[in-house]
Amino acid sequence: MNQNESVVASFSSENAVLVLEDGQVYVGEPYGATGATHGEIVFATGMTGYQETLTDPSYDRQIVVQTFPQIGNTGVNHEDPESSRIWVSGYVVRNPSPNVSNWRATGSLDDDLVRNSIVGISHIDTRKLVRHLRSAGVMRAGIFSGDALAGMEEGSLRTVRSMLEDVRRAPEMKGMRLYDEVSTQKPYTVEPYGDFAGGKPLFTVAAVDLGIKSMTPHRLAERGCRVHVVPSTVSFDDIQALHPDGVFFSNGPGDPEQAEPEVDLLRSVLDHHYPFFGICFGNQLLGRALGFGTYKLKFGHRGINQPVKDLTTGKVEVTAHNHGFAVDAPLGEPAPAPYANGRYGRVFVSHIDLNDNVVEGLQCVDIPAFSVQYHPEAAAGPHDAAYLFDRFVELMDSAKKGNLNA
Repeated sequence: MNQNESVVASFSSENAVLVLEDGQVYVGEPYGATGATHGEIVFATGMTGYQETLTDPSYDRQIVVQTFPQIGNTGVNHEDPESSRIWVSGYVVRNPSPNVSNWRATGSLDDDLVRNSIVGISHIDTRKLVRHLRSAGVMRAGIFSGDALAGMEEGSLRTVRSMLEDVRRAPEMKGMRLYDEVSTQKPYTVEPYGDFAGGKPLFTVAAVDLGIKSMTPHRLAERGCRVHVVPSTVSFDDIQALHPDGVFFSNGPGDPEQAEPEVDLLRSVLDHHYPFFGICFGNQLLGRALGFGTYKLKFGHRGINQPVKDLTTGKVEVTAHNHGFAVDAPLGEPAPAPYANGRYGRVFVSHIDLNDNVVEGLQCVDIPAFSVQYHPEAAAGPHDAAYLFDRFVELMDSAKKGNLNA
């Protein structure tokens, strides 16, 4: 059921109710835990990979709508999570699968949502909801079920208006600083893996965790790197003490305008000519460190089927995305980075999204630094962009040999 604030929604204590900031109401069935939750409602277009989506820290404080109609077929397992917990604040699906059928499954998605206290809603028209979010833009929302639907008087139900007031009191994503919330509290190390397991590391990487996905250091370890994953609160002296050959900034949630400490840290990295690679939030922070602005997208890019063009090669990649903010940088030939009268030399936009020309990558010309807005670690998603980890390794190798330019 979908209706506007001016219409009285019909629901019972057995239902779950989704209320959007603009007054739209969707009545369905509880999925996962019952209760109340709030967050920015966004949609993800992946047909697979829901476990990686749910455990991606970049979804912190967000209610995720799956556009694919049936979710949960393959259950959950202990190998696919991208972090130690589910980070979404709420979950919206059309048809939860009644059965789990996969040899790797260790349980059902429904049970995993309950175990992580994730409030969800099912059996609503997600297609109509997503079409609305594409036209109106993402916004705050709330899911209410179970005891959260109870009114002030015994046996009564809450009004839609009271739930809407709760939603409108929730903080907006723009202006939120969240990377400290999702970062590791203690450093840890991922040793070389696969063909390089047990051998001497080829390179040492300091990876700043702003919401890192577990597959990212794994991809570097597969290439012979020892990866020191450090908290977002790390100082530049702490990074130097690791004697890294390169520095990496991860993906993460929140507004990049609220990350001035991390921007300052990155400028110290660039000033000392450490090879740098940034993904997603790390791309936005490189943009800000170079003097560009960032802005909030109307509904963002979230899914595993976004076409991106690498302007350095002309190659088109199908890529995985999860971002609601983007870098405001001009397309075209290399030009001096705006910060401090061109302190970091020339830079150019290296990748663009072919759907809307959003900046998807930055390449510095005179210092060893580059970044991409999407997720090349392919968890979940295609492997088209795996070469970017090779590019970072080549950058570190070049710097080791005395070539400080990208």
